[in-house]
Amino acid sequence: MKITVIGAGAIGGNLAARLSTAGHDVQVADARGPEAVRAEVLESGARAADLSDAAVQGRDVIVLSIPFGVAGQLADLFVSVPDETVVIDTSNYYPGMLSEPIEAVDNGQVESVYTAELLGRPVVKAWNAALAETQRTKGVPAGTPGRLAIPVAGDSEEARKVAMSLVDDTGFDPYDAGTLADSWRQQPNSPAYCTELTLDELPAALAAADRVKDAAIRDSLPERFAALPANPTVDDVVEMNRAAHR
Repeated sequence: MKITVIGAGAIGGNLAARLSTAGHDVQVADARGPEAVRAEVLESGARAADLSDAAVQGRDVIVLSIPFGVAGQLADLFVSVPDETVVIDTSNYYPGMLSEPIEAVDNGQVESVYTAELLGRPVVKAWNAALAETQRTKGVPAGTPGRLAIPVAGDSEEARKVAMSLVDDTGFDPYDAGTLADSWRQQPNSPAYCTELTLDELPAALAAADRVKDAAIRDSLPERFAALPANPTVDDVVEMNRAAHR
């Protein structure tokens, strides 16, 4: 597929590299310019591109790996993007930490529903519920015992299937998590969020989500993170997230 990843940070860069390795035609665009794309992201064949019409026209999939709440800045860029282009949102809302508080989301609007409104078009939610380091180091071929799963939510069944296929290509079992309105179950810090679950374990974790409790756990992240060892590993962070729901 022809894929553009917008955002060259930890998650965007990893996705660009993995999708390129899987054989897709991948462009990486960043608001800071092509020079912001790290060399290792491009080693597998992905190409750095300007964040302009050239980066999004004629593409089958556009992955947004940008800070939560800034999608509106790209709305003009998407006006002429065909309806059939699948747009995937990987962002997460951390008020007061990674973004300013957003009243609509604080009052209950689902994160990616808000992003879709800002962008002016439907999105699929995927890759948000796994740590960047998990995505970088723990992807394995399909059929590998213990393969980790990633939930995918969206209103279009066809778009969900496309996103699920790409999740599989990045080394994880995709799980159909339903409509975009249901994607709150994979938002920070639900039982399914960054807890490294298998396909057998993920459905129960999504079902156990509690919007009030999970938001409180999310907001306690600075205190919980401060209690970790110096230079915590990805396993330390995963265990911290799991322990919050015991």
